[in-house]
Amino acid sequence: MSGATPGLVDVLSLERIEADLFRSRVVYADPFGLYGGHVAAQALRAAAHTVEPGRHPHSLHGYFLSRGDPSRGVLLMVNRDRDGRTYSNRRVIAVQNGVVIFNMAASFHVSEDGPDYQAHPMPAVAAPEDAPELSARTRMLGIEIRAPAQPAARQEWPSRVWMRTREHLADETMHACALTYICDMFTGLASVPGIEQVGPVTSIDHAVWFPPARPARRVTLARDRYFHVSCNHIRVVAACGSPQ
Repeated sequence: MSGATPGLVDVLSLERIEADLFRSRVVYADPFGLYGGHVAAQALRAAAHTVEPGRHPHSLHGYFLSRGDPSRGVLLMVNRDRDGRTYSNRRVIAVQNGVVIFNMAASFHVSEDGPDYQAHPMPAVAAPEDAPELSARTRMLGIEIRAPAQPAARQEWPSRVWMRTREHLADETMHACALTYICDMFTGLASVPGIEQVGPVTSIDHAVWFPPARPARRVTLARDRYFHVSCNHIRVVAACGSPQ
């Protein structure tokens, strides 16, 4: 894309080449390679385009296999593994220049009533309006980030942040894709006993579970869990990474 800086909605807007074949539209220069959350969110979006209306993301498991090039488009190939009565399962392979850079399995579920249990309360953090905006470059497009006080002294890279999109997101699936997009930026940075330095890692894999929908433009990340501004738990992330 040229002209104005693209936003998150642009990132999630895919070209449909065939019924199960998609291509990304946003390309840009970045010496650090393609941001992992970028391709993960696009893979989820591609998978969502192949399920029936009313089925929303339930979980995903993805593997970052090769360094991506943000100056080139990403080809997304979707495999329709199963369409059941209430669940659909999809596999997505992301390819650049003939090389698989990311693969993902995702499930989609119809909305159903059921019990709601929150095991982990949101930690006490400053409200987003009382936290300063993060000035460091994060490689994310269209995301506002505010950093309250951190749990560890002299912590160079935040593990607690407030984040929100700068654009309107149309539906529950777009919210899930947005959460997937931000999941690769600050996860894996929570304090670990015996490790003093908390800093960026190279992602290896991600697993994300989406509890029942609570769409929100602003969420906070703490201990690799995301919470709505109302303190409700909205997503669980498990990430594995290698120190840079």
